Amino acid sequence: MSDPADQIEIPTSFRALHLDARQRLTLTLRDLHEHYELCEDLAQQLVDSARDRHASLGVAEDEVLTRCHRGLLHPVPLLEPAEAAWVTRRLAELLGWDWESWAPAD
Repeated sequence: MSDPADQIEIPTSFRALHLDARQRLTLTLRDLHEHYELCEDLAQQLVDSARDRHASLGVAEDEVLTRCHRGLLHPVPLLEPAEAAWVTRRLAELLGWDWESWAPAD
């Protein structure tokens, strides 16, 4: 019987977060799937909150993204920094916002 996680297509952008210098995965496939599912779920869950902050508070899209990113890392990091940046870019993509020019603040 095949693993249901095998049916999930992991985007190249996410897989790239977990490759070493020799382009080998640094996680097992199962762990990669678990990390991806967590990150995708987080991005999906943030959509309504981000849209609301932008619309009702008048906060600029890039600032909403920066705040969401910061929330994923502080006070206790929920994700590795690269995964937090991926979630933030995925959130922007889901909202139809410019995600290509957004970069995490240092």
